[in-house]
Amino acid sequence: MSTSPYETTYQPSYEPQDSYQPYEPYEPYAPGHGDTYRPAYEYAAPAAEPEPPAAPADEPRLPRQSARDGGRDGGRAAARRAARRKKSDPRPDGLRRLLPQALVVAFLAGGTSAFVANDKAIELTVDGKERTLHTFADDVTELLADEGVAVGAHDLVAPAEGTALASGDQVTVHYGRPVQLTLDGQRRKVWTTAHTVDGALRQLGVRAEGAYVSTSRSQSIGRHGLDLAVRTERSVTVMADGRRRTIRTNAATVGEAVGEAGITLHGQDTTSVPASSFPRDGMTVTVMRVTGTRETREESIPFAVERTRDPSLFLGTEVVEQAGEAGVKRVTYELRTVNGVKQKPRRTKSEVVREPRSRVVKVGTKPLPSSVGGADGLNWSGLAACESGGRPGALDSTGTYGGLYQFDTQTWQSLGGSGRPQDAPAAEQTYRAKKLYVRRGASPWPHCGPRLHG
Repeated sequence: MSTSPYETTYQPSYEPQDSYQPYEPYEPYAPGHGDTYRPAYEYAAPAAEPEPPAAPADEPRLPRQSARDGGRDGGRAAARRAARRKKSDPRPDGLRRLLPQALVVAFLAGGTSAFVANDKAIELTVDGKERTLHTFADDVTELLADEGVAVGAHDLVAPAEGTALASGDQVTVHYGRPVQLTLDGQRRKVWTTAHTVDGALRQLGVRAEGAYVSTSRSQSIGRHGLDLAVRTERSVTVMADGRRRTIRTNAATVGEAVGEAGITLHGQDTTSVPASSFPRDGMTVTVMRVTGTRETREESIPFAVERTRDPSLFLGTEVVEQAGEAGVKRVTYELRTVNGVKQKPRRTKSEVVREPRSRVVKVGTKPLPSSVGGADGLNWSGLAACESGGRPGALDSTGTYGGLYQFDTQTWQSLGGSGRPQDAPAAEQTYRAKKLYVRRGASPWPHCGPRLHG
């Protein structure tokens, strides 16, 4: 069996640094040998066996010693013997060198196992966009933060934030979308995570069967949201011309619902609720057939009375300085008949034709004299009863004489009276009558004069 002169020892390449030793340069084992190749994984050749002490010069040399000397001189046989000794008696230094390397391998193997155990494969879907990723996040909140997915109060996360994660889990994020919803005339802002109008209606619980929707139900809803008007189907009863009709409608106004019931309004016809109002579910609307005409009338405008104090007149005396005159206004009325029943006239227009003129009255403030010499003690009440029935405002049939004592205006004013005698107080009329008696006696009262002395 042939033995190679190049015996080597294997040294691993991942030996720890603290036991690392640089490779020694390679040299041929036998001096003068021409082959200088040595593989890169071989370690340096073991040191040559120590030489035995030299024999004394006078001691004879044995053949074995001669052979060893030949090995020291670079013989091939000496190299083979050294290799055989190394195989039969390995040194313990190799074991000490391999032990740290084995520990490093074990440590790396354990770290790799922990690395693999913490890595999780998660399926993340954000607003319908799905992807699979690997993460070391412990829960949903950490995963979303790592992936830069921000969520708000109106967004939906499933499973909920804070839920622990395991490999193979699915995490879904649905962003909220604002919708300005006008539902049956009522406007409000709502949020939905649906991506289409139809999905939003289902999510919001809106009864969409038979409803009017302002946009296509397949219309997508972006993150910015949209305006949406919905009118659900309602039951409305219409009473007209003695008939009752109940319909299902999603009309926007009472007028539209009446039209859908097949009823036409003519002229002044109207409804019991405003035609522009929103028809509620279960509402009853009565159609009123109206016929009518207009009538114009002239009406009086009362005049005002203005009173002024006059110290030249006796107390209690009132004199009309300016007669009042009523004004005139032209008023238009609407006369209506509703379903055959006449209604109270309704004034629709009024205009003034003539302004009223105020009545101006002077009111006396001068104290009356207590008596008139030569006339006191007469039966003035008897005379008044005979002339006027005791009425201060009495006026004869011709309109010439008035008051208690039936003065004509000319005589009255000649005695210091103002205005008409019948407008003066009774005390003043009696005072003026006494003055007239002093002047002319009982002649002004030819028929009733004798009563003064009776």
